[in-house]
Formats: sequence, structure tokens, C-alpha cells
Amino acid sequence: MAASSGVPTTLAGTGPFLRSSSSTRTFSFPRSSGAFYRVGTRGPWRKLALRMSPRSDAGVDLEEKQSAGASASALEQFKISADRYMNERSSIGVIGLSVHTAPVEMREKLAVPEAQWTRAIGELCSLNHIEEAAVLSTCNRIEIYVVALSWNRGIREVIDWMAKTSGIPVTELREHLFMLRDTDATKHLFEVAAGLDSLVLGEGQILAQVKQVVRVGQGSGVLGKNIDRMFKDAITTGKRVRNETNISSGAVSVSSAAVELALMKLPKSHSTSARMLVIGAGKMGKLVIKHLAAKGSKSIVVVNRSEERVNAIREEIKDVEIIYKPFTDMFDAAAEADVVFTSTGSATPLFLKEHAEALPPVDKVVGGVRLFVDIAVPRNIGSCVADLEHVRVYNVDDLTEVVEANKEDRLRKAMEAQSIISQELKRFEAWRDSLETVPTIKKLRSHADRIRASELERCLQKIGNDALTKNMKRAIEDLSTGIVNKLLHGPLQHLRCDGNDGRTLDETLENMHALNRMFSLDTEKAIIEQKIKNKVEKTQS
Repeated sequence: MAASSGVPTTLAGTGPFLRSSSSTRTFSFPRSSGAFYRVGTRGPWRKLALRMSPRSDAGVDLEEKQSAGASASALEQFKISADRYMNERSSIGVIGLSVHTAPVEMREKLAVPEAQWTRAIGELCSLNHIEEAAVLSTCNRIEIYVVALSWNRGIREVIDWMAKTSGIPVTELREHLFMLRDTDATKHLFEVAAGLDSLVLGEGQILAQVKQVVRVGQGSGVLGKNIDRMFKDAITTGKRVRNETNISSGAVSVSSAAVELALMKLPKSHSTSARMLVIGAGKMGKLVIKHLAAKGSKSIVVVNRSEERVNAIREEIKDVEIIYKPFTDMFDAAAEADVVFTSTGSATPLFLKEHAEALPPVDKVVGGVRLFVDIAVPRNIGSCVADLEHVRVYNVDDLTEVVEANKEDRLRKAMEAQSIISQELKRFEAWRDSLETVPTIKKLRSHADRIRASELERCLQKIGNDALTKNMKRAIEDLSTGIVNKLLHGPLQHLRCDGNDGRTLDETLENMHALNRMFSLDTEKAIIEQKIKNKVEKTQS
């Protein structure tokens, strides 16, 4: 296969391919360990040739070319190598790891707090082969969405960035990463927004987190047009799935699963009388409090940095006593609790072994074991705490036994959701396909208008300006414009690829290439050169 298609036989710096749709061609890349990575592509394999480095394929070392003159020279060399890159389309991709592929110990090292999303996107977009980027970081996943100028090199750069950011060696990271390309990447995001890829099938919080990516991106202006449109279409998909399939009915969230897990571990006779402590009153903590109240808890201690948020929860939940404690009283509050829920954004553990060991024992009537249920990522409870005899520690990866209970019914609804996802996916692909021919349409019209204007001027000069009235000149100009528009109508119609007709993308691209050749438009090369120029300017700045 490699010999006939030009596909390289190795792909350094990639991870396992989780899923391949029936419409996607896949290629396997053997690794030294004997495992295979699979990378999906839409349409024919596109040769990946451009290397921007810092050393280009043309041998220009950009790090040594800092002056304006040297930059121009480097750009010219890139233009020469752009011929090798003409048939490649920028690829949409997702690289990441989730609760399905990596343990919480690894996910917490890669977690990107919301306050740092903009910085992370800026760093990713500064990579040589990445045009656009977005970060989706939750307790169950860390996913990097990109538009890559060159797939192989772009993916390598993102993985290197992830390794550098987390401190995890690339070789170890590869074992847990998944990556998807183009249609598969878009479909994955739509499934994520619909709750189909969550630990808790159909849970609703992930849709709010996808919305937050768009809000943060719009507020800082860091999302490119492809990523922005993809995330907005994912939100539409998520809403439709929930409204039209009712997949969320009866579904548990991570917070409710945490409460269910705690109650399962307590003696049934004392499940409602056990002393509950919730550390963190954010979205997750608030949901924990709500579910505890729904399960019959009458008094809950809440530790939080400020009392305002706790007061707001009190106003909303009237049937339970909510006792506020500041963070300075956290260990004292834990000493009086049988179950401790943690859901703060702290980057370091709140409880280490010595802290938990210093707590007094729990009464035997509630099992004689203090439960720590940690749903934060990074974790709030150090892993060493689990070594203590009278302590049990649970994190988000331990919720599986709870979510299996009502999974069968939601799986049936998930099948219904796939048809909605397919519809929305087709719409997004049609929109993206329509972008392919826009530069050719503009160049062809501009080319025709220049010819029309030139010939019109020659005609008017021959007739003589004095021989024509303004109305006659306008009529002649309208005539020339009408002739050009009618001549262009057929070619431009054959550049349409918006999903409203039976024309395939390959047919449309064939028409585009033919028009480029016939009219010497050289559109593809101009686009590539502009992209290269933008990246060179970023490198030099």
C-alpha cells in the first residue's frame, strides 16, 4: 500500500486511532512495538510535504534569518517547496485523552484550567503547522482541536506541546492518546456535545462546557472560523439530541453518580444520617449538594473560599441545612465528617496522607471508614491517602459501577441520536466543502472583470467619449457586465458544493482545478503561499 499510494510507513509522535467511519479511508502505520496507529482521511490520501520547521525542505534555517531581507528570501524558498504541497487540504483534527483511554493520574497532569485556555490556544496556534486551535478540558477529558496545515507535522507538534506542558514523556503519552481526523474528528465533537462519549451517557454538563469553549474563544478572539463553526454546530447537535431523543431523562451526572457511590458504600440504615462535607461550591459541588438533599440528607457542611456562593445555594435549596465553613476550617470540618466530597479547582491536593491520618476515627455505626469522594481533576485527594486502613478514596474513574445501572435504556436512545449527528455532520461538511472553491470563484470573477474593464475602455476610446451620452455609456457598460455574468454562470454553478445538489466534492474540485488551469488562476498556490507567509511572519515576530 505504501509503495503505490505514497503513504509513509512510519508516523512518529502519534497515538492510537479509536474510531473510523465507513466513509473514511484509513491507513495503518506500524510501530516498533508491533502496535498500529490508524489515521483517518476523507477522500484520497494527500501528500504531506511542507516543512516549516525551523528548517524548511528548501534548507532555509529560519532561526538564522531574522532580518527583513532574509525573511523575504526564506519566503521565496517556501514558495518553491509549495508546489509539493498543492494537493493537501488543511485538516481538522482532535488529539487527546479521556476517561476511556487514560487514568485520572495522567489526565490531571494535562488538565488546562479555563483561565489558561486562551494562553494554551495562543501557544498551539504559534506552532509552525497549526492554523487554528481550541482546548476542551474537563474532569473526564483533555482534547485539543486543531486545523493543521500539515497533518503529520502538525500532530507531532501538538503532541510535543502536550508532553512539554504536562511533563509526561512522548513515549508514555502515545500509549493513551487518541486522534481523529476531519469527518471523524467532527463527529467525535458532536458526540461529545450530545453526551454520547461521556462516562455517564447522556449527561448534560458537557454541553455547557462545550458552550464555554465558544464563549471564552469569542471573548478573546482566538477561535478560527473552522473551529468556531464546528463548536457552534456541535452545540446545535447537542441541543437537538437532548430535545429529540430525551436521552438525558433518568441519566445521572458525575455529581449524582458520586453521591450514589457514597451511599452504596455506607450502611443502608445510616445513608441519610451520615455526616456529609462538601468542599468546593462551584458547579460540581452545587450539584453534589442538590443530589444529597434529594437523597434525604438534612444537614450538609460546605467548605468554600467565599460565603456568597454558599448563600446562593441556600436560597435555592430550602429543605436542607447548609452550614458554611471557610477553607481555614477545612481539616476541622473533615474531622467531623463521615463522607467528604471534593470538587475544587486546586492544582495541588488538599488532603495528603498526614492530613487524613490526623483525623479522628469514624463511628462504627456508619462503617468505621471515612469516605473521600474526589470528583476534581486535578485530584483534590492525594493518592497516598488511600493507603490508610480506615479510609476509602474514590475518584471519577471509580463511578463506572453506578452509571451501568440505567445504561441500557440510554444506549437505545444513543442509537436514535446518531441519525441527528449524521444530519448535522453533513451540514458542517457541506459548509466546509463550500470554502474550497471560494478563492477560485473570486479569482475567476476578478479575472473576467479585468478583461471586461480593459475591453470596455478600448471600445469607448475607439468610439470617442464625445460621441456618447452618459446613458449610452451606461448601456454599453451594462451590456459588457451582462455578457460576463452569463458566461460565468455555468462555470460558477459547477463550483458549487453545498450539499444542495448531487455533485460530489471530488467532482467540484476537478472543475476547480480545470478552471485554474484554463484561466491560469493559480489559486491553490496563492492560498498556500499566503498561509506560509503568515506563518513566516509569526516566526519572525
